[in-house]
Amino acid sequence: MLQIRQNALGVRFEAQCRAFEKEPFPTLDARKDRLKRLLALTEKHEAEICAAIDSDFSGRSAEETRLAELFVVRAGIRHALSHLGAWMRERRVATSLPFLPGRNRLLPQPLGVVGIVSPWNYPFQLAVAPATAALAAGNRVMIKPSELTSKFSDLLASLVEKYFAADEVSVMIGDAETGKAFVSLPFDHLLFTGSTAVGRQVALAAAANLTPVTLELGGKSPAIFDPSCDLDEAVASVAYGKLLNAGQTCIAPDYLMVPQGQGAAIAAKVAVAMAKLYPRLGDNPDYTAIVSERHHRRLSDMVAEARDSGAEIIEVNPANETLGVSDRKMAPVLVRNAGETLRLMREEIFGPVLPIVEYGTVDEAIDHVNRGERPLALYWFGSDSANRQRMMRETVAGGVTINDCMLHLVQERQPFGGVGESGTGAYHGEWGFRTFSKEKPIFIRSKLSAGRLLRPPYGRTFEWIFRLLNFIT
Repeated sequence: MLQIRQNALGVRFEAQCRAFEKEPFPTLDARKDRLKRLLALTEKHEAEICAAIDSDFSGRSAEETRLAELFVVRAGIRHALSHLGAWMRERRVATSLPFLPGRNRLLPQPLGVVGIVSPWNYPFQLAVAPATAALAAGNRVMIKPSELTSKFSDLLASLVEKYFAADEVSVMIGDAETGKAFVSLPFDHLLFTGSTAVGRQVALAAAANLTPVTLELGGKSPAIFDPSCDLDEAVASVAYGKLLNAGQTCIAPDYLMVPQGQGAAIAAKVAVAMAKLYPRLGDNPDYTAIVSERHHRRLSDMVAEARDSGAEIIEVNPANETLGVSDRKMAPVLVRNAGETLRLMREEIFGPVLPIVEYGTVDEAIDHVNRGERPLALYWFGSDSANRQRMMRETVAGGVTINDCMLHLVQERQPFGGVGESGTGAYHGEWGFRTFSKEKPIFIRSKLSAGRLLRPPYGRTFEWIFRLLNFIT
């Protein structure tokens, strides 16, 4: 069966390779045409996209899909359309004195065929945003969406087939075995968004072909309340950031750090803020369900382990509803005094569960962050510039938002990516264009070059020129 999958994928891959060979450097107009078609796909099928994702989740807010997926993607495409000409331009680079009057240039060149493996939590954004960057850079694109959001994956495949030739952009549908075959193809670049564990497997498969990879993973992203923060504003931001998509967001605040002695009071404020956002849960179309019963059980097991260990569990269920696994809606849970060996303190939570950790000094907060794997995001709330500077300089994270959550993700003029266990490489805006390009260095020798005087047979002229070079460098 795997061989059949590889054959089908291989045929599509070879077709894209041949198409790229015929058009190795698409013009600005050609690239803009592809981006405009991608934009039309997002604009003309919004209702279908929202409905498919809602069905896959058994309850996903259309407003969340429109804001966190469609809006983000459209902004990225429009940004690329506005700046693509400048990104493509051959750039001048200074030439070192010994090589003047020669000239240096950098030419951004398409790589070829790019593979994109997208996850289930934001199935549209995390498939189409990387494709935007790859198409802007002049590449052909193959996308393998998640099998967990099968209705959306089928819709994406049909829409892409409507707007693009198969040798421009293709969507490959299939299960985990199809995914293994997909990442084993000799792509010119491979971007994977998903868990760290699967990311390791993807990197190993790509290494067999020396395929460069961009890994957008996750991890335990902290939100840190400095004593100087505006507590009401900070609590409202964390409540929203944690419960967007029911916490199924790679850059959601994974846990909250608060000053010593304030844990109980802040937990009460967070519970009130969450209840204000979602006064009802089960029949509330604004509150997203957990994507599958398996993931719901995983989260419930984490909470049960914490409760059994003696941690304080605070369920935020304003209307006292009965929510079952089959409903796939899960009430937000705050956890205090959780031991560091518990699963919810070691693993990325990826759901509406928020541990609250107290710290004594800034040094202790920094040490706590640095003891763990490097997070994809870090959120710091406060007005103390000295403490903020220390936190920024003495911790390492993929990206940071100060006094809010997640907004660094949507800055098209900044790169987005992880570091260490949370990923490698970056995209968005010009950084996405660069990720999927080879910046080819070009040196143009002048007719007045003295380089030929350094060739054999060596003698006094060589020695004189060589001494001059040593003097001027």
